[in-house]
Amino acid sequence: MPITDILIKNATAFADDVSLVELNPEIQEHHEHKWKEYQLVEPGHAKGYRFKITWRQFNEKANKVANMLLAKGLTKGNKVAILLMNCLEWLPIYFGILKTGAVVVPLNFRYTSEEIKYCLGLSESDALFFGPEFIDRIDEIKDSLDQTGELIFVGEDCPPYAQSYDALTQAASTEEPEIPISDDEDAAIYFSSGTTGFPKAILHTHASLVSSCETEQNHHGQTKDDIFLCIPPLYHTGAKMHWFGSLLTGGKAVLLRGVKPRWILKAASEEDVTIVWLLVPWAQDMLDCIEDGKVDLNDYNLSKWRLMHIGAQPVPPSLIKRWKKHFPNHAYDTNYGLSESIGPGCVHLGVENIHKVGAIGIPGYHWEVSIVDENGTPVPDGSVGELIVKGPGVMKCYFNDEAATNASLKDGWLYTGDMAKKDEDGFIYLVDRKKDVIICGGENIYPVQIEDFLHAHEDVKDVAVIGMPDHRLGEISAAIVELKPGSDCTEEDLAYYCKGLPRYKRPRRIIFADVPRNPTGKIEKPKLRETYCGESLVEAQTKS
Repeated sequence: MPITDILIKNATAFADDVSLVELNPEIQEHHEHKWKEYQLVEPGHAKGYRFKITWRQFNEKANKVANMLLAKGLTKGNKVAILLMNCLEWLPIYFGILKTGAVVVPLNFRYTSEEIKYCLGLSESDALFFGPEFIDRIDEIKDSLDQTGELIFVGEDCPPYAQSYDALTQAASTEEPEIPISDDEDAAIYFSSGTTGFPKAILHTHASLVSSCETEQNHHGQTKDDIFLCIPPLYHTGAKMHWFGSLLTGGKAVLLRGVKPRWILKAASEEDVTIVWLLVPWAQDMLDCIEDGKVDLNDYNLSKWRLMHIGAQPVPPSLIKRWKKHFPNHAYDTNYGLSESIGPGCVHLGVENIHKVGAIGIPGYHWEVSIVDENGTPVPDGSVGELIVKGPGVMKCYFNDEAATNASLKDGWLYTGDMAKKDEDGFIYLVDRKKDVIICGGENIYPVQIEDFLHAHEDVKDVAVIGMPDHRLGEISAAIVELKPGSDCTEEDLAYYCKGLPRYKRPRRIIFADVPRNPTGKIEKPKLRETYCGESLVEAQTKS
């Protein structure tokens, strides 16, 4: 069945139950009064900080989006992109696009204008939904978006070159569009990048999306009574695919716009949250605030909170020991995955295996895992090889990139590019990344992009960017810079120059030193990591 059928089922079985809540704690703190509940008519119109919709409203809004797009001739064969911050409109728009039979294309809200343009072109998107936070970026490229014919603005004060989402959907029908969709039809394109930093368009089917619902629910046992706190961005497979467990069971989810520890604890307390998915930095911040006395757990009712799980980057065992000290009754899990494997869950630790913290875990529900050498032959336990996975959530292909597809998909196996080893109990540990991607606070940073930027500086002779261990963020980017002879360039000079990069791509450390290269001209990054990090990734992971 297509994933849209699950939404229709919930709208029938749980019509008047709340499906989604949006919380805006920054607005709440600004007004300095008790949280107030608004019955949603159209999101964004009321100036409040808590909005909600029922499953019936969710489905009706998705139908309005679908029927509006169909009236514009957008259906099977088309691609429709979403560039929005987390909000109540996000998921109804996502499902509305799917109901037309078109392919939905979520975009990273950190993308620059040029990256937005590139991804719209790569995915061959025919329309774009975008919000007010992105007006400046779309302004820069609007005249070159010839192929992306429909620009639909979600918010007030629609720019003149776009169409108003509110106006377009106001008169649209709430009836089911009745477009027949089969399991193997294309559903979504997500973006990933390799060592070059250029995004690849990852194509998934409806069967792949449904499989992630089933995997998530199997791993974490969601029921109708569970309430999921969703903090990460919905463009990311991690956040959405964890929410898919709530979709499958008809449970409520809370979209929290903000990551401050007191906001997370307040939302969990006042919304009776049972499940929270965190990134390592957010968990670190919460523990630091608790231990520094900046928040008092006695101020919150967290009795319903049963599960905390983490993904997107390696988890220090010491963090979980600290967490269990303050939250002894919480079950814990960690999840490993890629956008190519429809996000988290192809490998997971399992709530019953907390004694193995440091490992990424065992094969997920309906998944197979192997660790192989360069010839694709499985290596013995304890030996390092490339992690490969096979299961119902493996991508169909890299869209319009046969060479990349053939390099990553072999006999149904997805080659992850991550180096790993397996212990005698069958638990898998990441050793290093075959690709040089840096994971900082759950966000991928591609060294070559920073290297190329710094190479353009007149005083820079050579540069290499590596990831360095960081207590809070997991990793930070460090630039090893070799200056031209006679240069008096300083760290402050380069830090100021790097303001030309998006904030999250700016190197957190700048080190002046020679950049080692091998005889073929490749940077010897393992040597740099050994010099400046002092330990391998697996050593950092298994420290307690």
